Amino acid sequence: MGRTSRKRSTVANRAIAAAAALILGGGGLVAVNVYASAGEGGSGQDQRIQNAGRQMSTIDCPEVVNELTKVPRRARAQVDRELARMDSQITAAYKRFADNKTKLERDPKLTERKILKPLKQKRLASLKRIRSALKRAGHWQKNLDSLAPCTMRPDDSTNEGDPGGGQNGGQGQNGGQNGGQNAGQDGGQGQNAGQDGGQGGDNGGNGGQPPGNGPEASDFVDIESIEPNIQQPQEQEQASTGTFTTECGRNENGLFNSDNVIAAPGVSNGAHHKHDYVGNQANNAFASDDDLANGETTCNEQGDKSTYYWPVIRLQNGQNEADANEDGGGKDGNVGEIQTPSEVTLQFAGNATSKVTAMPRFLRIITGDAKAFVNGDANANASWSCTGFEDRQLKDKYPICPAGSQVVRSFAFQSCWDGQNTDSANHRTHVAFADENGQCQEGFQAIPQLKQRIVYDIPPGPGFAVDSFPEQLHKPVTDHGDFINVFDDAVMTKMVDCINTGKECN
Repeated sequence: MGRTSRKRSTVANRAIAAAAALILGGGGLVAVNVYASAGEGGSGQDQRIQNAGRQMSTIDCPEVVNELTKVPRRARAQVDRELARMDSQITAAYKRFADNKTKLERDPKLTERKILKPLKQKRLASLKRIRSALKRAGHWQKNLDSLAPCTMRPDDSTNEGDPGGGQNGGQGQNGGQNGGQNAGQDGGQGQNAGQDGGQGGDNGGNGGQPPGNGPEASDFVDIESIEPNIQQPQEQEQASTGTFTTECGRNENGLFNSDNVIAAPGVSNGAHHKHDYVGNQANNAFASDDDLANGETTCNEQGDKSTYYWPVIRLQNGQNEADANEDGGGKDGNVGEIQTPSEVTLQFAGNATSKVTAMPRFLRIITGDAKAFVNGDANANASWSCTGFEDRQLKDKYPICPAGSQVVRSFAFQSCWDGQNTDSANHRTHVAFADENGQCQEGFQAIPQLKQRIVYDIPPGPGFAVDSFPEQLHKPVTDHGDFINVFDDAVMTKMVDCINTGKECN
């Protein structure tokens, strides 16, 4: 697949985005879709007018992976492929709905017959294949057919309430994992093995975003209207207070792909949205542990061949990126100019109550939930803020930053490990967050906590969005990050020593 070019904001682009912000300012036209992409057809202003007041709906399907408490290694590849296939089925159904939205919204019975019933039949077939694969591997799995039916629901059934929208409780890089981030870590909730897995379909060949596919003006909030909300656990006598920082660049070389080797291994275009990659340069859907160990790295410390990746941010300014007709780009509903971060910080920190132990090599961690708009925010873990205001963190809103301030995305990864597994069936239960006091649950041990801080020089106001699944409507709550530990043993030992002895190392 061709590599997408990367473009920086131009003065003209900023003017377009600023004009959009003025249209939406002063409380805004909440129902207006600010996603005025070049692929929507017609002028951006005309399209926004057409979308005003339009009822947006999304396909809501149960997460199958939550019920897969154990997947034997022999069955893992087929199960992962089927989970990715099920994501493809949802995406194709969403496209059919978007293409015929006006007609279908007038006739719910037609929606049931043309969209939901065919989707259910395809999901039933995939569930049968998953159960058969598990049975052949010697694992009995209860019948999953009750997870086949999906429903349609309006976009405005969520994200209501105060402008903070549930971000309180210390999100982000400062270690206070409250506000629902711990929920479901022991129950396998949230992202499934196809978190980024296998979306299909296109947008009618025009490389454009389906009208009403988000984000909306109501997804943005003025950061200055948010009260400080960071909470940090109090450090105990045995706390590990050091840090280890690795410098791996900002993806200046423009390495993107729409794979996800953690969530959809062996599935080309398994993410169906583009990721920025820093660190390991061998990461694609088919990369083995050996491939990663032998790969090149952008990190200054050549003993760090870890891979760090996250969905790209795009400007919604009417300008297409070079991937407008490619998988992961316009074909999967992600349109706009990809933005290079102006700054990326990758830091590993300690634990407020204990020393940390080394991470096992090839440990895989996903933080956040790419499907949080449908799943709920139990596993949402992205934090959005602005430079100069990082004591105010948002989980389900994009920030509107004042002039001179930059947008900041932060991810605080799980920092407790079960001591045995480098991955799990749902990519969650082998790791967990510390509790509000900083303590790991019984049976888990503290490991260095990866904290990512990604800064963007983009125009103030509405007019940008994170790549997402189409049915997730580019909501900020769906942001997520991925990490695979490929540190050399000697460098990992240095990291642990620095953190446990209170040093600041790089």
